[in-house]
Amino acid sequence: MALEKLVEDFEKALERLREAYLRTKNSDKNDYYFFRDSAVQRFEFTVEIFWKCIKSYLREIEGIECRSPKSCIREFFSAGHLNEEETILLLKMIDDRNLTSHTYREEVAERLFSKLEKYIIQLEKVLLDLRRHVKDKE
Repeated sequence: MALEKLVEDFEKALERLREAYLRTKNSDKNDYYFFRDSAVQRFEFTVEIFWKCIKSYLREIEGIECRSPKSCIREFFSAGHLNEEETILLLKMIDDRNLTSHTYREEVAERLFSKLEKYIIQLEKVLLDLRRHVKDKE
């Protein structure tokens, strides 16, 4: 099942993002920017696999088609997997990913890094939900 592979890839990407985030938090002043930039880049590809994962889940399990990251998040909410607050946070996360992937400015990177912890926590919740539902369908 393609969905199982996507969930595994999402989990690995999220682990790498968490690792980069923690290394940045624990880095000294000389290494901070290097690790921060690494965390930002890992964030970008983790968000990409996240939305493709929920897109596949919605199609394969719920029978719902969505085409864009934001429409997939809204459909995931409509299917009962997110509350309103979580949905708003994930929609903001997509906006932040779009900012970082289309332009690079120090203040954007720093602002995003300050939000990473709450994004990681929310992505972990989504991963747990996906794992539970994929396992139930086996």
